[in-house]
Amino acid sequence: MMRTLAISGFLASLVLFAAVEWAARREGSRIPSLGDVCAYVMRYEVGPVPVGRIGVFGFWWWLGWHFLAR
Repeated sequence: MMRTLAISGFLASLVLFAAVEWAARREGSRIPSLGDVCAYVMRYEVGPVPVGRIGVFGFWWWLGWHFLAR
């Protein structure tokens, strides 16, 4: 039961993500695409420290550690 619930949650998240990305790529849309959001985050710096890049790297590390490591 819990496995089915978890899979359903991931599928719902995937569908929602695809719908938002589709809406962002329409002509004249004011919704930023995932690429635009990532570019904005990656440019964030505090002085000479690229905080945005460190945050994105940390997010990918966390994602890989929790979902891909066995």
